[in-house]
Formats: sequence, structure tokens, C-alpha cells
Amino acid sequence: MKIVVDTNVIISGLLKPRSHPAKILNSILFGEVRTCADSRIIDEYRNVLLRDKFSFPKEDVDSLISYLESTSILVSPPPVPFKIKDPGDMPFIEVAYYLHVPVVTGNVRHFKGLQEIKIFTPTEFLIFCRGYRENLSKQERKPN
Repeated sequence: MKIVVDTNVIISGLLKPRSHPAKILNSILFGEVRTCADSRIIDEYRNVLLRDKFSFPKEDVDSLISYLESTSILVSPPPVPFKIKDPGDMPFIEVAYYLHVPVVTGNVRHFKGLQEIKIFTPTEFLIFCRGYRENLSKQERKPN
């Protein structure tokens, strides 16, 4: 499964190890979910993770960013033919629109009214994944 992950999901996943964002982050780290990004998104991840208020060790941030750079589908998407409320979220929208993948974010209100892309909260995404896995499992059990 491929997704675009908003920075707030990564931050929440690191700060709250038993949260839904943490489950998504673990799915990424275990290779069950593949992130999609561009250089602007990777830069935002790095810059936000290194903010003093989070106190994440630089070495840990560097390791996470290196992992994401090496495992993500990295693209250079063209601009999208529509606008959203927060221009800072455009990189996430452009990558998702270009690759036809959903965005997982804790700030769905930033994407309100956007119909061109599927937007999930972390909880919605986990519910969706559970249904997806159940459907795959049923298909595998069907006789040919």
C-alpha cells in the first residue's frame, strides 16, 4: 500500500508510541506501507523533526530521514489544477494527485472540500487497511 504521510502523523507517531499514528509509522518502518514524497516533503520532515521543542536526537532524525529517502517513492510532481486552503500542504497534495495515492493526516480540515484525492485520518487509514487485508485474505482462500 502506498500513501503520502503528513508530517504531523510522523511527529505524533514518535511522541505517542501507542497511538494510531505510531501504528502507521511502524507499518512504514516494517515495509508494510510505502511512503510517497518529493524533496519538499522530505525537507519538511527533517526541519520539523529537528525543532527544539521536540528534542529528537539529530542522529535519530538523520536515520529516519535516510530510511524514508531510501524507501519512499520519490517524485517531482507538476502543480495540480486546483488550490487548497494552506499552500504549505501543496507538496503533499501534488504528490498524492500525481501518484493517485491517499494522504494520511491529522489535519483533515486543511484538506476540506478536496474531492480529487482521498484524505484519511490515521484512524480511518487503519480501518481501511484492516478491510483491505481482510479482502485479500478472502481472495487467497477462494479456490481457483
